[in-house]
Amino acid sequence: MTERLRCHVTVAAVIADAGRFLFVEEADGGRNVLNQPAGHLEEGEDLRTAVIREVREETGLDFLPEAWLGCDLLALPTGAVTLRVAFTGRTGPLPDTAARDPAILATHWLTPDQVREWPLRSPLVQRSLERFTQGVRLPLDTVGTLFRAP
Repeated sequence: MTERLRCHVTVAAVIADAGRFLFVEEADGGRNVLNQPAGHLEEGEDLRTAVIREVREETGLDFLPEAWLGCDLLALPTGAVTLRVAFTGRTGPLPDTAARDPAILATHWLTPDQVREWPLRSPLVQRSLERFTQGVRLPLDTVGTLFRAP
């Protein structure tokens, strides 16, 4: 008999403007790292709702997903696996000043060359950026929807 796979689902947003990409700076293991605005899927959320919420919480911006960039699995040292689903889209300011997640140290608009000067939260950050720059754009209607079992 095999052990049950422990899987965490996360979402991320690759947001571009004039050749630069929006990143959040986070502390991880005693060092500061870059990540796209990203986070865990919460109970009762679908993937699009989760990425909109995460962008709002981490950047204070309103995010409108326009396409998804695919998904990847990351095997963690604990034996768990993270499934990361990446989106791209447009942002605009929120009508009110929402408090930013205190785990976010700063936001940065960086070129791909500038990103190479930073440590990344995980290899999936680079993978999502590569998919974006390669022109991968998957229709939003192909992203799974949350269904509830009877």
